[in-house]
Amino acid sequence: MLYIVQTALELGFQYALVAMALFLSYRVLDIADLTTDGCFILGCAVSVTLTAAGHPFLAIPAAMVSGACAGFVTAFLQTKLGVPSILAGIVTNTGLYTVNLMAMGWKSNQALLRQDTIFSLFRDTGIGGSWYAILLSGAITVVMGVILAAFLGTRLGLSIRATGDNRDMVRSSSINPTFTITVGLCLANAMTALSGAVVGQAQKTADINSGTGIVVIGLACLIIGETIVGRGSVLRGVLAVIVGSILYRVVYALVLRTPIIPIDCLKLVTAIVVALAIAAPTLKQWMAFQRKKRAALAGRKEEQ
Repeated sequence: MLYIVQTALELGFQYALVAMALFLSYRVLDIADLTTDGCFILGCAVSVTLTAAGHPFLAIPAAMVSGACAGFVTAFLQTKLGVPSILAGIVTNTGLYTVNLMAMGWKSNQALLRQDTIFSLFRDTGIGGSWYAILLSGAITVVMGVILAAFLGTRLGLSIRATGDNRDMVRSSSINPTFTITVGLCLANAMTALSGAVVGQAQKTADINSGTGIVVIGLACLIIGETIVGRGSVLRGVLAVIVGSILYRVVYALVLRTPIIPIDCLKLVTAIVVALAIAAPTLKQWMAFQRKKRAALAGRKEEQ
């Protein structure tokens, strides 16, 4: 049980950055950004490649810059070339496949053998004991959450939030929505790439297919967190994605630990858990409606 908790916390913190990025693009900007899958692999590829070259700390900001560049391309396609947001993400994601191969030296995977990573270096300090990976992953995620919440409270951040609410109003207020959308998507994809960079160094590997389905899992974590924590302020939204990501990993680990479900059903289990997570708000509303319906019928019977 302790192993499940440790794994869920570690992976939950690492992948919460993806859900945080989707919170910014999907909830705040109201844009369905499908760059996430390719951008996650891009951050992982850049991080692992630079770590293999002996630069584990430089790999983190480099991955974030590469992710921001991917977000800029998606924003450019949307705002300047008039490509719909979903198609713009698909186009960028398709192009990133080749870029990711280039980042890994035209190989489908890249592994770290005896190279130091930020995790191994932090472990050598002795801080956290056997919980060192959770402590480092949690610190990175919490710091990014605080930065995001603080940024969205600035004048530029408020402009980005207003752009997601009503672009026409923002345009009439002499704010350039092209600029705010570009900044928002660059920041969102930088966080996605950061998640890939942290996961790559934690697992000491990067694979060209490791990001498949990340956008769906991220949305599931976002919706799970919002269902439990609720929606409201930006700080609550950041807290929701962290809680949702950890809970998703706990449920995922518990399901796979049961002897009923074989490991070969991994993809099917993932699809079912994600579908239930996304459908949770609708199911919750349906159950509330059914309770009211039964109460109304019971009241009529008593009147008769």
